Amino acid sequence: MKVVAIGAGKWGTNILNTLHETGNLAGIVELDESQHTTLQEKYDVPVAKTIRSLVPDSFQAVTIATPAPTHLGVGLEAIALGKHAFIEKPITLSAADAEELVKAADQAGVTLMTNHLLLYQPAIEFLGKSIREGLIGDLRSIHVTRANLGRARDVENVLWSLGVHDVAVVLDLVQDQPQDVTAVGDAFLNAGIEDDTHLHITFENGVKAHIHNSWLWPVLDRRTIVIGSKGMLWYDELNQTVTLHKKSINASLQNVNDGEEVVFEGAAKPLTLSLEHFIDCATNGKTPRSDGASARTVIGILEDASRSLK
Repeated sequence: MKVVAIGAGKWGTNILNTLHETGNLAGIVELDESQHTTLQEKYDVPVAKTIRSLVPDSFQAVTIATPAPTHLGVGLEAIALGKHAFIEKPITLSAADAEELVKAADQAGVTLMTNHLLLYQPAIEFLGKSIREGLIGDLRSIHVTRANLGRARDVENVLWSLGVHDVAVVLDLVQDQPQDVTAVGDAFLNAGIEDDTHLHITFENGVKAHIHNSWLWPVLDRRTIVIGSKGMLWYDELNQTVTLHKKSINASLQNVNDGEEVVFEGAAKPLTLSLEHFIDCATNGKTPRSDGASARTVIGILEDASRSLK
């Protein structure tokens, strides 16, 4: 499948390089015309300012890595041309806009996928498989931390900047719909723009998720802890390992500790895996793991959390 990459900024360049390496890159759309010559020489594909300037039959899909406020318009234009669309997260800045994209893709019969990159880390796939197979018994709760010192933003808060990753992962692991969403946060650096947030989600099946995001934190901390009725899983994102803690508390309120062991280790190139998944789904009519509907749910949770923060 031939793909046109829309947007050649910092992250867009990563997508360009990956599509070029896999042999799927068919063209580039970039508003900044000063980059066109360099891009054409580097990737040896047509470069244009608009998608409509490219030969329509020369590609079947697009990737969109433009500023988030433009995702709706750019996505609708590509879908109207009958192109499958891979949109960088967040899919849009509102659930209503995400729903518009989902409906447009359904009506056009094209694949819509959002690049929730962490879902394509093998360790996350292992966590999901372990939960479904009952490795730790019944799923009870998930606790996620994504924190560091910086990079602080002056437009979106830390929940929209970092938490979008973790909400997508939690939804993928729980495999259920949210029932209640609340959040608390602190805005020390810029009034109204939270630097540190705690998001709490209760799902219809009773599972609870707690997500802590911060860019005002002394150390780099990225971990996911999954609590079950018969044990616990600790995902160390920095080292790409999953440790099984054979620990619980029994009916007599006594601690049970049968030790711990690393049950998974190994990194991959999640962007490559994500793009390969998109191309496979678009080619074979499959539903992507991070499809438009799931992305819409992510945005809905972030909107509910934002209202709670007020």
